[in-house]
Amino acid sequence: MSRRGGGGDGGSGSGSISSVFYSDEYHPIQAGSIDGTDILPHDNGVYRALLCSKAALYDPFGDPKVTGDPYCTLFVGRLSHLTTEDTLRKAMSDFGRVKNLRLVRDIVTGASRGYAFVEFETEKYMRRAYKDAHHTSIDDSEIIVDYNRQQLMPGWIPRRLGGGLGGKKESGQLRFGGRERPFRAPLRQIPFDDLRRLGIPPPPEGRYMSRFQIQSPPRRKRSSSSELDERSGSEKHHKHARHSSSRRPASHDRSRVDGRMI
Repeated sequence: MSRRGGGGDGGSGSGSISSVFYSDEYHPIQAGSIDGTDILPHDNGVYRALLCSKAALYDPFGDPKVTGDPYCTLFVGRLSHLTTEDTLRKAMSDFGRVKNLRLVRDIVTGASRGYAFVEFETEKYMRRAYKDAHHTSIDDSEIIVDYNRQQLMPGWIPRRLGGGLGGKKESGQLRFGGRERPFRAPLRQIPFDDLRRLGIPPPPEGRYMSRFQIQSPPRRKRSSSSELDERSGSEKHHKHARHSSSRRPASHDRSRVDGRMI
């Protein structure tokens, strides 16, 4: 992991080309930037995604087909168009019990669109698949997997609206910041003021990762009510233990009179 100097506004980057960072939240302009520091849209797709973002035209929870627990759901991409639900379920079952699966198909032809969402029975199984299923092969096609960014990544805009984190080099509309193509540590001056003005998270100076490290999926936030219940249960346990402890010596004393057993 590299270190960088110049922590103040206008500081220049000194990151290594092997140092990277990932997006925790989505911003269309940043996603179109190889080092996360662009302040102008890179292509027409970014313009479209930016418009959708500013006008709140995309609702990640508005799709009625999206069901299940997002923390247990894995995105699977680059699937062969010949891969069926049964084949995918069998392959994903190697990493844990599959609860539900949705292979996305064309609404007109019914043909597979090459990606799917797999919900596991537990978050542990999902994380195992996230770690071990990436770049494995199904039906002679090397797949990629990622966490459910649609519901778990703030600000997310899908590829069909100019966003996403994919793209092909030939199209000239690559997107960065994800697992396959993380941001590179900037080697140029970072425009902190402009990034702040646009609401773009700045690069995490001094906290870059190696290209061989992967971003950990978001963890479920514990609700305040569950924490309160747990704390209350713990207090009751300790109170009961203290009460039992205070009663034992008294019982023991009553069983003796002048040192003799009654």
